[in-house]
Amino acid sequence: MLNRRILRIKAMQAIYAYVQAEGSDYLLALDRIADTFAPDLMAIEPQDRNLLEGKKQIATLLFKEWYETKKFDTEEKDKEILNAAQDAVNFYQNTLKKDLKFFGNQMLSAAEEIYDRYLLTLLVMQEVTHLIEGEEKKAATRFTERTDTDMRGLLKNKALTKLLENKFLEQRVIRRNVSWAGNLDVITQIYRNGIKKDEQVLAYLELVEPTYEQDHELLKHLYKEVIFKSEALQSLFEEQDLNWVENKSVVKSLVNKSIKMLEEGTDEHMALLDLSASWDDDKAFFEELYHETLRDDAKYEAMISESVQNWDVERVALMDKIILKMALCEMHIFRSIPVKVTINEYIEISKVYSTPKSKQFVNGVLDKLSQQLTASGEIRKSGRGLLDNK
Repeated sequence: MLNRRILRIKAMQAIYAYVQAEGSDYLLALDRIADTFAPDLMAIEPQDRNLLEGKKQIATLLFKEWYETKKFDTEEKDKEILNAAQDAVNFYQNTLKKDLKFFGNQMLSAAEEIYDRYLLTLLVMQEVTHLIEGEEKKAATRFTERTDTDMRGLLKNKALTKLLENKFLEQRVIRRNVSWAGNLDVITQIYRNGIKKDEQVLAYLELVEPTYEQDHELLKHLYKEVIFKSEALQSLFEEQDLNWVENKSVVKSLVNKSIKMLEEGTDEHMALLDLSASWDDDKAFFEELYHETLRDDAKYEAMISESVQNWDVERVALMDKIILKMALCEMHIFRSIPVKVTINEYIEISKVYSTPKSKQFVNGVLDKLSQQLTASGEIRKSGRGLLDNK
């Protein structure tokens, strides 16, 4: 199932994308100023290119000063220069707002799409049954004796029937609007290159009257050893999900646990798994982490700068800075999460997503800052096993 570390990673990736977009927005704003004062090659009257270049330089300087101070304070009187600088400021601010919303929504969609792939994987066997039924219709119209393997035994698998008749699965598929339409070639490859050639499947088809336990074991085998090992399925999900390598384990865990739940005594109303134990809480957690980290970016930048006095903060790896800012944000606003848990989580994330030396750097900075902030009362923890700083 989806855990908080994966959510932290998704928030981190969204913040990283936003920071990259911020740099692009800055350059685009400067381009707008340059375009405003670019010579008009179609103008009838000759233009003073030196004058245009001078105005561009002043407007650019005004925008850069605003960018550093977030104040638009100048004695400049030329309206053309002022308008160009203000236009760049407005463009930059509006584009940043759009980016903030876009990457936040994208982050949420990326998490929820993990659940879609869970549902799609469960639906693989539904599509396989349709292929088997299609083969049988064709076989019934032939006048010659069939030479291919008779796969009808799979249609009688009682565990598979429970899965396909599950009302919870049916409702979630409708709600999330997922289907294999447009990608049925993947199902065909799974069926022909995997299921029809699998020795355990072929042995199962030889059974006259398999028990429910045998039905259940075959279904678990199909998902674990055939479907999830299909190169066609993995290639499709890799194309759809840039983070499939890290999300794959979540989908696999959800699918395998769901199949195990299909005991003989369960009925069609058995609830399958959700994305996490408490998705509403988890969703609120990583949305707030994303927005609050960016909202207080300047505050956390200053804290990091003070903490690394012997090291130019500009030379700190971007990913390290993002990890540190997220950790500081988490320490401040999530009172029920112990400081040690936060530090350990971001150290583990830094091992995978940043530089080889990031582990020690992140650990050192967070340990120092957490002690200072706890002592000053800026970090206050409460909840089971935790005490407020008083």
